Amino acid sequence: MNKLVLFAVAGVAVVGAVIGLLSSDVVHKKSSSTKAESKSDPLAYTSKPVASVCHSTDYKEACVNSLGILVNNQTASPKEFIQAALDSTLKEVKLALDRSGIIGKSVKGPQEKMAVDDCQSLLNFASDELENSLSSVGNTDLHKMRDREAELRNWLSAAIAYHQTCIDGCANSRELNETMSNGLMNATQLTSNALAIVSTMQDIFKSFNVSVNKTEPTRRQLEGLEGDKAGYPSWLSSADRKLLASDYAGRTPNAVVAQDGSGQYKTINEALAAYPKNHQGRFVIYVKAGTYNEYVTVTKDQVNVYMYGDGPRKTMVTGNKSNAKGISTMQTAVGAGFVAKSMGFQNTAGPDGHQAVALRSQSDMSAFYNCRIDGYQDTLYTQTHRQFYRNCVISGTVDFIFGDGAVVIQNCLIIVRMPGPSQKNTITAQGRTDKREPTGIVIQNCRIVPEQKLFPQRFQIQTFLGRPWKQYSMTLIMESTLADFIQPAGWMPWQGSFALDTLFYREYANRGPGSGTTQRVNWRGYKVITDKNEAQPYTAGPFLQGDQWLQGTGAPFVLGFAH
Repeated sequence: MNKLVLFAVAGVAVVGAVIGLLSSDVVHKKSSSTKAESKSDPLAYTSKPVASVCHSTDYKEACVNSLGILVNNQTASPKEFIQAALDSTLKEVKLALDRSGIIGKSVKGPQEKMAVDDCQSLLNFASDELENSLSSVGNTDLHKMRDREAELRNWLSAAIAYHQTCIDGCANSRELNETMSNGLMNATQLTSNALAIVSTMQDIFKSFNVSVNKTEPTRRQLEGLEGDKAGYPSWLSSADRKLLASDYAGRTPNAVVAQDGSGQYKTINEALAAYPKNHQGRFVIYVKAGTYNEYVTVTKDQVNVYMYGDGPRKTMVTGNKSNAKGISTMQTAVGAGFVAKSMGFQNTAGPDGHQAVALRSQSDMSAFYNCRIDGYQDTLYTQTHRQFYRNCVISGTVDFIFGDGAVVIQNCLIIVRMPGPSQKNTITAQGRTDKREPTGIVIQNCRIVPEQKLFPQRFQIQTFLGRPWKQYSMTLIMESTLADFIQPAGWMPWQGSFALDTLFYREYANRGPGSGTTQRVNWRGYKVITDKNEAQPYTAGPFLQGDQWLQGTGAPFVLGFAH
């Protein structure tokens, strides 16, 4: 599935992207380790500390090799081992980035050139994630390391997603795809190993006889007793309306955008270009009513942008880039902390445009509320990091909510549209490629309905809750109302038996005529949750660490269960 974006948020991004990578004849010697390890166990010939650090990894020989001089150091601390693993991974990603420039010189054709350019952007993003990880570990006291586990897993998962996006972007050329896959192999294996190591820090520290503290969330936070519990837009309660109307009330925006000349800028990109270097705090942009036909990108350096409009049908960012026009997922379409309120984002390419993203976000701790995100195939690309959507309308047809971020979509209206000829509707296509990634799509307390055009044919045109885009695809539908057009099987295979045993699909406490589970798929990876305690880890508090940042977005939210 080649994916394509219109409004992108990088760190915060608003345009979709894809990445490719390096030639096997110029890359660093690849590790011979694979998930099916050789008969000789590499951990049997190394020191006990190294064996404990590499025990949980999938690529053990690569893990041992990555630890360098620490392999024979009997006094090194577990923190030093983690730093060494991250440092080796960062160096390998940077080598891959350098070599991608060499590959770019040999490719032919605009699509291959675009794929390589996207790969270079993605590898830069991956380098940033690893640098953040390395800096965080270096600045953290040994005994407080476990408090960094969530953010480390978040950053490393994003790096893995960028590698995969690179490879996916080269799918149209078999030769380029193989070259990039081979070139990224070392970096991808070491990133997977680093994720495995930080995911098992407690066991590693225990093997070193080092005690670590971890600050646990309070019961009040876990049960979601903080935050507003209302819904939105037409079904919005008066309490929620008041909250949405009041945040940032009375504050003068840093920039005002208006097509009629009544603001400081006529385009959103002009307002973003005015973002000051080293800006502290929120940078607030007010976008007045109008249709803005521009491809907006909020860069990774533009952190804490708060952008609001006059309503999701009045302030609209629009475009029509699509895969059918030869544009990659990365090129159609949010720094960290991006918040959008009362705006619309749409891709008008239509069902014939195939992959045509309206909004791509890779912004960590980003939030969208009272927004519309409209398209057909691949409408919303939740590429990486922690994202929260509340009181939004999201519409589309094929895989129209997809990506590898940790995403909670709460109290939203999800509209399934009329697809193209011979197409089936699939609401989600989640892209987790490593079982340790803390990523997935959680749809909570939403309504899933057909659009008016689809309604008369809703039983003839099949609609599914999702299908597994990648090996460990993770999606949970909970406390939501499902209309009668959802297929009794609920979920659709991607191709044959691919990922059916390894995916993680769950349903919990849903309602409505489409919520019956007696005829659901019998895949090993699918389950109906009946125990509230089993569903609790996927609520916004624990899944997004929402108690640490959602309050600062100004959005209404529930950290726990809606009911």
